[in-house]
Amino acid sequence: MARVSGSSYLFHSLLLISSLIVASQTLVSSRALTRLSIEKGLSWNYYFLQCPKLERIVRKHLEDVFENDSGQAPGLLRLFFHDCFADGCDASILLGDGDNDEKKHPANIGLREEAIQTIEDLRILIYKQCLPVVSCSDIIVLAAREAVRQLGGPDFDVPLGRKDKKTWNASAPDNLPAPFFRTGDLLEAFGARNFDASEVVALSGAHTYGRTHCSSLVNRTTEAEPPIDPSFNNTLIATCPTPNTDTTLNLDLRTPMKFDNMYYINLLNRQGVFTSDQDLASNDQTKEIVNQFASDQNEFFDTFSDAFVKVSQIDVITDRLRQGQGEIRDKCFFPNNKSKSSSVAERVAELVAEI
Repeated sequence: MARVSGSSYLFHSLLLISSLIVASQTLVSSRALTRLSIEKGLSWNYYFLQCPKLERIVRKHLEDVFENDSGQAPGLLRLFFHDCFADGCDASILLGDGDNDEKKHPANIGLREEAIQTIEDLRILIYKQCLPVVSCSDIIVLAAREAVRQLGGPDFDVPLGRKDKKTWNASAPDNLPAPFFRTGDLLEAFGARNFDASEVVALSGAHTYGRTHCSSLVNRTTEAEPPIDPSFNNTLIATCPTPNTDTTLNLDLRTPMKFDNMYYINLLNRQGVFTSDQDLASNDQTKEIVNQFASDQNEFFDTFSDAFVKVSQIDVITDRLRQGQGEIRDKCFFPNNKSKSSSVAERVAELVAEI
């Protein structure tokens, strides 16, 4: 029998181990891809080589943030949706001159300044431990996922690889659905972006935690439809006697700081805060879905997770989509002052995504 040298054995062992690692990564990606399709240029393993600790950095920092201020969790989730649904998941919501930007739009009233600052704080932490190759738009997506997971919601993977937009559009939030929308309006707005009724009802479940301003109630306490519980109606009137009352109220009166399916139980009890929420329990296209999510939290979590990933891919800028329109910002609140050539680390990320 031929004798195998120690160096040759070591080489073949390392080769086998590396093959198993590649195979496992391929298997994970294949399973993810069979469940959900992703846009060109995004990957489930995008930062695998150049920032392997990325998700751990985000997770650990937000654990500390939420321990001190759990209200930032719904704030980060809202920031994510208002960035993506308005004009694409490109972190354009963070840009602006202070007077004429997306954050000043009436639809973005109440965006938490602390949550916005948390995105920049995360970027600073990430850049200290990794090369500056992680986009602010990817940080928003990861932070929003953690805002769901750490407050009791589902844990799920998100594809990464977005680039940050170089400009902003102050009128983009016109595309956001309003709290006084009826279900037909919601289905039309989401349908234009290829979301079905189940996904609309699941995404509306994000109102299972957080707070809102009185100005968002609009016609909730003055119209007979959708129906409202009399005692709950009195509570809303006492808290918000006028739309201009300067206060906030919980979106979920039972578990206001937990991501769960209690939102749907509230709707069945006619205790939805927004008209757009309560009407879901009456509309023929959505009322059975509300009942289903109220009785099966796992079903809600699964549908929400998939819908979240779908939202996170709206009009993204990647290495292979809308090329030249994006960048990796040096600071999340400002576009880069000069064009930067793609760094070696960025190119490695692109190659990993392609593989």
